[in-house]
Amino acid sequence: MSVQKQIRRITVPEIRARKGGVPLVSLTAYHAHTAAIVDRYADFMLVGDSVGMVMHGMDSTIGVSLEMMIMHGQAVMRGSSRALVVVDMPFGSYEESPQIAFRNAARIMAETGCGAVKLEGGVQMAETISFLTKRGIPVLAHIGLTPQAVHVMGGYKVQGRDQALWDLIKQDAQAVANAGAFGIVLEGIVEPLAREITVQVAVPTIGIGASAECDGQILVLEDMLGLNDKPAKFVRQYGAIGAAIDEAVKAYAEDVKSHSFPDERHIYR
Repeated sequence: MSVQKQIRRITVPEIRARKGGVPLVSLTAYHAHTAAIVDRYADFMLVGDSVGMVMHGMDSTIGVSLEMMIMHGQAVMRGSSRALVVVDMPFGSYEESPQIAFRNAARIMAETGCGAVKLEGGVQMAETISFLTKRGIPVLAHIGLTPQAVHVMGGYKVQGRDQALWDLIKQDAQAVANAGAFGIVLEGIVEPLAREITVQVAVPTIGIGASAECDGQILVLEDMLGLNDKPAKFVRQYGAIGAAIDEAVKAYAEDVKSHSFPDERHIYR
């Protein structure tokens, strides 16, 4: 009997060890089919709470539930075998206390099989990050523009334009790194500040709208593929899948109406 060799996933320590090395590649993934494609090229995939906006038509990430994150996390795990999978902790699932955060993070990891969780916040979340990591739950931190705090921030605003606030953002970065986060997502941060943070902390920084000075990059897959008509400034579209889908659906509709589909090739005799 032959035994098929199982592909080993990239681990949290391997991600952490890439600090200052070859830039880390990451994209979001929400279901098995796209996860299988991204898995070939990404070092880690993020099952982001952006799923609420991208796949469920929500106005923000605030309404995303723990059950939604677990469901999409399970799908991504089924579709992948190589990349580390990180699942976002949704709004309201970790802020109240480290104990509640642990309970919900443990549920995410147990029910999905993912390798780590991500949560938003700096200094104020350091205690929670420390509590989780000391109990076996790897944490990817997220500072700068934090979408779950959009109502406090007054919108999706670039962080660091006011240099007087740089020290506070750098304190956030150092706090989560010291607490045990294996990496830090820097979102919507001006380039000079992102550069200083990347030099300052001992763990990899993953940029999204924070310049190439970071140790890696992440984008929302659907934005990168051209499925979003109004992507953010920091998004480079590497495909035009939205237009291709539109043309395909249009052609299908025309063929159905003209009785040219199905034709002889697509029916049973």
